[in-house]
Amino acid sequence: MLHDKPSKAQNKGFIEFNGEVLELLPGATFKIRLENGHEILAHLSGKLRMYKIRLLPGDKVKVEMTPYDLTKGRVVYRY
Repeated sequence: MLHDKPSKAQNKGFIEFNGEVLELLPGATFKIRLENGHEILAHLSGKLRMYKIRLLPGDKVKVEMTPYDLTKGRVVYRY
């Protein structure tokens, strides 16, 4: 019963994927390969910017995407 609670992203309608940073692009944008093989562009979430979390190629990350545009996302966690 304790683990049946949906995550905050699911409550807001976002889709979460795990991926790997492939390339750093200008403007704090990153090219990310998702677990399913798709490549997307993603930017850092506000909390990661605020705490100055740096990403390098090869880092494993969690990405939130909206169901309306599956080519862009937001990095919300670095493993």
